[in-house]
Amino acid sequence: MLNSCHRTLSSNTLLPLENETLEINSNVKEEQAEESSKHDQPVETKETDEQKRHKIANELLQTEKAYVSRLDLLDGVFYSRLLEEANRGSFPPEVINKIFSNISSINAFHSKFLLPELEKRMQEWTTTPRIGDILQKLAPFLKMYGEYVKNFDNAMELVKMWTERSPQFKFIIQDIQKEKVCGNLTLQHHMLEPVQRIPRYEMLLKDYLRKLPQDSLDWKDAEKSLEIISTAASHSNSAIRKMENLKKLLEIYEMLGEEEDIVNPSNELIKEGQILKLAARNTSAQERYLFLFNNMLLYCVPKFSLVGSKFSVRTRVGIDGMKIIETHNEEYPHTFQVSGKERTLELQASSEQDKEEWIKALQSTIEAFQQRNETFRNAIAKEYEDMPVDVSNAELGKRAPRWIRDNEVTMCMKCKEPFNALTRRRHHCRACGHVVCWKCSDYKAHLEYDGNKLNKVCKDCYHVIIGCTDSEEKKRKGILEIESAEVSGNSVICSFLQYMEKSKPWQKAWCVIPKQEALVLYMYGAPQVESSYYHTHLGTLCLGKNSGLFRDLFSYIYVLSIKVMYRSVSETF
Repeated sequence: MLNSCHRTLSSNTLLPLENETLEINSNVKEEQAEESSKHDQPVETKETDEQKRHKIANELLQTEKAYVSRLDLLDGVFYSRLLEEANRGSFPPEVINKIFSNISSINAFHSKFLLPELEKRMQEWTTTPRIGDILQKLAPFLKMYGEYVKNFDNAMELVKMWTERSPQFKFIIQDIQKEKVCGNLTLQHHMLEPVQRIPRYEMLLKDYLRKLPQDSLDWKDAEKSLEIISTAASHSNSAIRKMENLKKLLEIYEMLGEEEDIVNPSNELIKEGQILKLAARNTSAQERYLFLFNNMLLYCVPKFSLVGSKFSVRTRVGIDGMKIIETHNEEYPHTFQVSGKERTLELQASSEQDKEEWIKALQSTIEAFQQRNETFRNAIAKEYEDMPVDVSNAELGKRAPRWIRDNEVTMCMKCKEPFNALTRRRHHCRACGHVVCWKCSDYKAHLEYDGNKLNKVCKDCYHVIIGCTDSEEKKRKGILEIESAEVSGNSVICSFLQYMEKSKPWQKAWCVIPKQEALVLYMYGAPQVESSYYHTHLGTLCLGKNSGLFRDLFSYIYVLSIKVMYRSVSETF
């Protein structure tokens, strides 16, 4: 029994040891397999800065080869074939020269100078591992891109115009674009490549400098090259942005059914997006879409379309005079108001963040517009100040002035407000000859050179000729523009009256007789109105039949000269 038990215990105690031994052996084999697989895999070695510089230089070479082939396409194919057809009389040769500008010079520089230099340097890279010296030597020639970039917008317009105008022009371009070398890309796309090339040089050179030690022999040359290239790149980047903006304008033009004239290089899209419009007659919110440009806001209604988004313009609100008001409505959150000269819109954004973004975009657009206008006005004002003055202050009214021509000015030479055909027309001051608006020419003075006759003059000349000060001018202002509240507070009597002119119905008006001008009656639309719309001297009035001078005056007044009848508001007939 003891032996049996002993054998049993021994057997039981050995089993776990055997299992542990097997498990250990298995783990060792797995570790060995992992180590073996690690040794079998290729070890990734980190690139050194020297290797990276070589890689950048090689990329510069390869992209330069591809770029030269595109220049050959523009210069040797498009330009040559179109010029050949132009010489046959199909369209003017100067149009083709204007389109392609100095592309032949650019092509010659890259194919005969820059590309051969880069190819030679890459062959000698082991002994001369640098590119800064080449770029420093040739970078000044990149200034020739300035002419091409400056002409780019005009070139695009000419391509568009002559594609529509000349069938031969259109056929040649389409025929070349079908060739394999074009890669299914348009002439406009290939013409953009020279504009994009300079920023590419800038990017590669910046990357090259980051991998170059400052004590390197190539550092100074590379740094100087970058300065020259960066200057040229800034012009190219501007042209690229214009091209992208023009492309976006064309897309919006199509969305609007090609009805809105927005495709203009001066127009710039600032922001677009969905918005809700709160209706005035009910509580519903209607879906709308806004396009914010640097000079206007297009308020649009979505249209049903099977292909793409389509909109119909409901209102065009100008940025000039626009105001943004943040509103708080518990029932309709995230609302704000756009108040323009053409229309006031109460809008609801999708979220508070969306509302803030719209308000910020609108406010910054308004500020930028005002700043541009102020700069323009200051420049124009300086031109006006620099205009020769034919008549001195001492000679005003005594000598006939030279009139400034209407087409020489775009805004009033006194208040600087722009002219327009309806509300702010051009008038000439008969004393100084300046072109002013009606508000600034609402003065008359006796001019000696015209036989002391009354003539229309500007405010400045009026003060000089009459010799009145600004305080005295305020008295004169009462005739047309003295404020109702101001004159009512210092009046003999003021009250609402009803007046009737000829056969017209009775109308209500605020009438005032000021103390300083006790024989003048002023009429206003309301006590707070800034200017009177009518005034008359009481010396021409015939009083009514009731007793008491002023009571009679405000009961019945009959103006003999213009036949206007007055009565008090409380009186009935």
